[in-house]
Amino acid sequence: MADSVLYEVHDGLATITINRPEAMNAMNTEAKVALREAALAAAADEAVRAVLLTAAGRAFCVGQDLKEHIGNLAADREAGTGQTMSTVREHYNPIVRALTGMPKPVVAGVNGVAAGAGLGFALAADYRVVADTAKFNTSFAGVALTADSGVSWTLPRVIGPGRAADLLLFPRNIDAREAYDLGIANKIVPAADLATEAAQVARALADGPTLAYAALKESLAYAAGHSLDEALDKEDELQGKAGASEDHAIAVQAFIAKEKPKYLGR
Repeated sequence: MADSVLYEVHDGLATITINRPEAMNAMNTEAKVALREAALAAAADEAVRAVLLTAAGRAFCVGQDLKEHIGNLAADREAGTGQTMSTVREHYNPIVRALTGMPKPVVAGVNGVAAGAGLGFALAADYRVVADTAKFNTSFAGVALTADSGVSWTLPRVIGPGRAADLLLFPRNIDAREAYDLGIANKIVPAADLATEAAQVARALADGPTLAYAALKESLAYAAGHSLDEALDKEDELQGKAGASEDHAIAVQAFIAKEKPKYLGR
């Protein structure tokens, strides 16, 4: 995997680190391919119980690398093609699908600015631990683009359609406190503690009832596009599977014995 994205798995926790600090973790083609492959690897690896997505340096991700983008647009004009914007289909969509769709919890450790696609990656996570110095910005309209990286779907579900429209039409920096008030940030920590705190949250999830977490992700995603009756039927289906799992039996036995459960993920 390219150095622009680091990937490691330790004791069931996969850590994906966007690693272009000199470019504020802007996504050039190499980084997009590497992040896509890391997300897909974490999703497919049965040994991975939870994922931590974070970044090196002072930014989380400022979105598309516009320096590379300008060159690609010029090449498109010369060749008479629109190849540059296929990056949404080839890179951003698979990344977001992998993060949102994997049957395991994803924690975003947002260490700094998350803008454009960077905001999309953060919103694709199930839980966001945010440094008190972090900022969020939709950015797209500022460069005459529409939303991508799932933001048109995730942002209104997190903060409501009216506020989402406001932030997309009039991009601005949102600080950590406002992000928390809006529901974008789940937890704010001092910047110096971000790496430790985010890893602790991800570790707690990796050690938890991962089958139940997978069912919760599936249930929330399903309910977003279905009626109450359909959501109730899905809950019944998923609860039946969870109730028949070894993890549920372990949890009940541990509760009775007043012990900490050790989950098996089955």
